[in-house]
Amino acid sequence: MDIHEYQAKEILAKYGVAIQPGRVAYTPEQAAFAATELGGWHWAVKAQIHSGARGKAGGVKLCKTYHDVQEAAASMIGKRLVTHQTGPEGKLCERVYIEVAEAFEKELYLGFVLDRKAERIRVIASAEGGMEIEELAQTAPHKILQQIVEPAVGLQPFQARELAFGMGLNIKQVQRAVSIIMGCYRAFREKDATMLEINPMVVTKDERVLALDAKMSFDDNAMFRLPDISEMRDLAQEDPREAEASQHNLNYVGLEGDIGCIINGAGLAMATMDTIKYAGGEPANFLDVGGGASPERVAVAFKLVLSDPNVSAILVNIFAGINRCDWIAEGVVAAAKDLKVPLIVRLVGTNYLEGRKIVENSGLPIIGAETLLEACEKAVAAAKEHRAKRGK
Repeated sequence: MDIHEYQAKEILAKYGVAIQPGRVAYTPEQAAFAATELGGWHWAVKAQIHSGARGKAGGVKLCKTYHDVQEAAASMIGKRLVTHQTGPEGKLCERVYIEVAEAFEKELYLGFVLDRKAERIRVIASAEGGMEIEELAQTAPHKILQQIVEPAVGLQPFQARELAFGMGLNIKQVQRAVSIIMGCYRAFREKDATMLEINPMVVTKDERVLALDAKMSFDDNAMFRLPDISEMRDLAQEDPREAEASQHNLNYVGLEGDIGCIINGAGLAMATMDTIKYAGGEPANFLDVGGGASPERVAVAFKLVLSDPNVSAILVNIFAGINRCDWIAEGVVAAAKDLKVPLIVRLVGTNYLEGRKIVENSGLPIIGAETLLEACEKAVAAAKEHRAKRGK
């Protein structure tokens, strides 16, 4: 789960991370009033969307007057910002963050990520801030500093000092940078984050070290014990299909193909998508209905898949263990009565004979399959035939 910049800064500030004063605004008038409350002579108006590279898309503007702040907010609120991370559809900006702007002398990079291969938290830092870390890794990998955190003892102050000195800071600045690094680590660990990025972390003229930007992502599976983080979720920033799926405990990810997939188990779903591509097709989605899918959840799964107008066929592939094929079959039959695209069903595992009988006795034009490859080949062929009939 992602959150907005201002929300991430609220969290980090509680852990002692130094940030600039700021206010969130939902209208241009609120933005101008926020600037008057904050005081100062310059302000940054930042679009709050779940994406990086906002500055390049016109989502960050520096202003010198209250009128400029209001105009900048008006140019963002209610508009879609398109960055290289959002895709051509962009993301709708519904709020802006007004922050006191201050001159700085140095931009740095600081990031925390859950390294699944090392099974450790990895801390990444660089004296080259303000740019994408992926770009820096390609052009100047020697400028990237890293520390692996040992879970038994956590991030140690000496590791934070090594990173701070490695970023070229002096003694006074190092002390302040260490405070930010250690505060970020505590927030990352205690809030079950999977990613935390401060880009840039800046050094001001009076040698303060500040988090000028902040991004955080969290483990969805931990939200039940973090209600304060769960409340920060902004469904408007997510794919509406993925948001609806999460409300029904379904795992859905939209893709660019035309064969809709309804599968139980993430591993089987990945294998099925690979086999679809092997058979010459393209999956339209990843959808895992889980181990306890009821007929009602199957009906929701069909609704999600069919919300994609590109879907030309649907493949249901169930390998039931905890689940039951007859439950799945009941949901499939109920959802397929008004279906206008071909449906291919493969049922294997618990009560598969009963499930197949339900499908066969339904009187619906459902295409059966025994093996995974057969199911995928039939789905690809049916999708091609359906596209031909539609003239696509």
